[in-house]
Amino acid sequence: MINFNLNGKEITYKGDENYTLLNYLRNDLGITSVKDGCSGQAACGACTVEINGKAKLSCVVKMGGLQDATVLTMEGFPKYIKETIATTMVNEGAVQCGFCTPGFITTTKVLLEKNPNPTIEELRKAFKPHVCRCTGYKKIENGAMAAAEALRNHAHLEVRKTSGKIGVAQPKYKALDAALGIKKYVDDLSVEGMLFGALKFSDYPKAKILKIDTSEAEALEGVHRVFTSKDIPGEKKVGLILQDWSVMIGEGETTHYIGDVIAGVVADSDEIARKAVDLIKIEYEVYKPVTNMFEAIDGERVHPERPNNFDTVRVTIGDSKKAIKEAKYISKGRYETQRIEHGFLEKEAALALPNDEGGVLLYSQSQGIYEDQRQVAMILGLPVEKVHVILVPNGGGFGGKEDLTIQGHTSLFAFLLQKPVKITLTREESIRMHPKRHPVIIDMEVGADENGKLTALRLEAYGDTGAYASVGMKVLERVAGHAAGGYYIPGVSMVARTIYTNNVPCGAMRGFGANQVTFALEVCIDDICKQGGFDRWQFRWDNALIDGLTTSTGQRVFGVGIRACLEALKDDFYQSKYAGIAAGIKNSGVGNGMVDESKVKIEILQGGKVKLNHGWTEMGQGVNNMAMQTLCEETGIDPDAIEVTIDTDAAIKTGMTTSSRATALVGLATINASRALKQDLKKYALEQLAGKTYSGQYVCDWTNKPTDKVEDPKIHYSYGYAAQLCVVNDKGEIEKLVAAHDAGKIMNPMLFEGQIEGAVAMGLGYALSEDLPMKDGYLVHDKYRKLGILRAHETPEIVVKGIEVPDPVGPYGAKGIGEIGLVPTAGAVANALCAFDGRRRYRLPLNKY
Repeated sequence: MINFNLNGKEITYKGDENYTLLNYLRNDLGITSVKDGCSGQAACGACTVEINGKAKLSCVVKMGGLQDATVLTMEGFPKYIKETIATTMVNEGAVQCGFCTPGFITTTKVLLEKNPNPTIEELRKAFKPHVCRCTGYKKIENGAMAAAEALRNHAHLEVRKTSGKIGVAQPKYKALDAALGIKKYVDDLSVEGMLFGALKFSDYPKAKILKIDTSEAEALEGVHRVFTSKDIPGEKKVGLILQDWSVMIGEGETTHYIGDVIAGVVADSDEIARKAVDLIKIEYEVYKPVTNMFEAIDGERVHPERPNNFDTVRVTIGDSKKAIKEAKYISKGRYETQRIEHGFLEKEAALALPNDEGGVLLYSQSQGIYEDQRQVAMILGLPVEKVHVILVPNGGGFGGKEDLTIQGHTSLFAFLLQKPVKITLTREESIRMHPKRHPVIIDMEVGADENGKLTALRLEAYGDTGAYASVGMKVLERVAGHAAGGYYIPGVSMVARTIYTNNVPCGAMRGFGANQVTFALEVCIDDICKQGGFDRWQFRWDNALIDGLTTSTGQRVFGVGIRACLEALKDDFYQSKYAGIAAGIKNSGVGNGMVDESKVKIEILQGGKVKLNHGWTEMGQGVNNMAMQTLCEETGIDPDAIEVTIDTDAAIKTGMTTSSRATALVGLATINASRALKQDLKKYALEQLAGKTYSGQYVCDWTNKPTDKVEDPKIHYSYGYAAQLCVVNDKGEIEKLVAAHDAGKIMNPMLFEGQIEGAVAMGLGYALSEDLPMKDGYLVHDKYRKLGILRAHETPEIVVKGIEVPDPVGPYGAKGIGEIGLVPTAGAVANALCAFDGRRRYRLPLNKY
């Protein structure tokens, strides 16, 4: 029997003394301000609570160690202190997805009570247990320091009020709820009669399933049902592009990777479900997996129905062979980039309930709820209208929540049982299951003439897409499409191959292929500058894309901000002893002959309230703000009157929240929807329009594939542009990174800075330390702390310089910025380190090689 005080109440605990405080708080008491980001690995800080005046990770605190302890969660903090810290975090832009924020606030509260005026070094030391994947930490540090000042001065603060219009630093939509721990993520949701699911994963990357014995699992008390592929009433395979991803592997079928699901269990508790999963016995016939993509090209097929090299992009413009032969300076090399994990703080979770229409209601954290709706309907064998999906804004995605993971299983189990079911992956399962960033091997040859003008580029790229296609062929398409980066090169020849293996699948991740190829290109450019004695900044300026020139796919671009970005870095470059510079472009919109479409629906409610429905996923990047601020700009409606929702019942189908397209597409659709509303507001007060609905859409259906033989191809409707400068000190340590980014129109300065700071921090991790190695089809590790993600004390100074060169298409001239923020980073870092020690880098991560 353990007696302790929790949030001012005396608690007597009589359960298992090895039970963790985190599980007790969340599962037994329903205190969900305390988050589970790493499943007890003590690696993320999201579960931080205060115990006896110290910040502690509740995921590793055992209940048996709490005798006579005083435990505080956010709910027990003094109201003034809690709200002051939360408000400064919101006003400083520290809240993006918000999943990590309560943990940071708890540590801040504990620190400030002991040290009311900390230095930045003391703050960073306190933050060592914490990870934020969104912000790059700068705005969290600013929020904590602002809180310290406010508390010292006994100031009473409120969340900043603005007009909500374009160009103002309107605080993040509902950020205060996230900061206070009130916001619910999927795993925080609970409904009456809810059951819990768990999945049985394959023990081998490639093995034939001879027998699945579920008898012991079915006999376990508390188990409601065990499911296998035989129970799927509809399609047994799904996929974003190719329908190749098995929902569950059945008897007589062969596994493709260690994240394949063989069976599922639904039980009264998560603990019982997981015990039952361990009781399922699988008899395998084990095969040797295909794990090397070069061997895979002509090796045994991963999927019998198609070759392992299932997609190849070939683009040729001009005569690159002749241009290389005539080039004065040539840089040639093989560049290798690594597989990395997205590292979002919120693990995958889904909650499904049977609905009154004979289908299911799914609460999803996905990056595309209409895609969830389509694929879940396929699995259940139902019309799509019987699947209702509600988006629960997620705790980070970065591309890693595009593919279906557990949404299908959760919906299937709830549908067949006619009971609500929730499944939440552990961190180990998350790392095992969802797609990663592609490891790409790039053979690149770049040529320039005696005057320092780029003349030729030849590329052969090989991408390991793992066991399933996901969007791998599109990633390699972007590798080719961004091979010339931010420069004009008249002669290009590019081949990019997408290859199946039995490794963990790879799919979308922030940058989407542009990161990998830009690293190779920028190292080649510095090599040419060394050969020819060219000034590295001037060389880039002279070769930069300008309006009317073409990309590596032949698209003529306009509204190009590369030179403006380079100009913003010029003084810093010449004032630095050791510096590396790199430029980059990143498409907005999927393009490539596919349709980019957005719809919005504006509903006027009673009392002058407005509901703004759109189909894009809010995952920290601020798309809800972009929709709301566009509506405010167009109509003058007060932002406090607007509620933003994402729900398939609105029937405004959009695609995946990907390709840095949400800002432009939701903005353009909102402008379209606002036209009639603006006219009505000239005649009536908002309250008088209650019951009216205004719809709008934007469709881009005029792009081409890179391989289309057209005279003036339009591959994407827009691009973002950037240049970055990495400065290294006399010890070879990164001192700062200066990021100049052309946003076209900066819709919200605070959110713009936060997006770029967070992207740069992610790019630094990609350049230096992040890696997810595999051996023989198995993960070398599945630990969050070993992913190489940078923490606050490891993140150098990041300086953001906003550039505005209006885009011809985007709303108010805006361009997408979600991905471009880390496209040039690895190249800039590699070139800075080379400036310091003279050693050219060819492999990522740089700290490893």
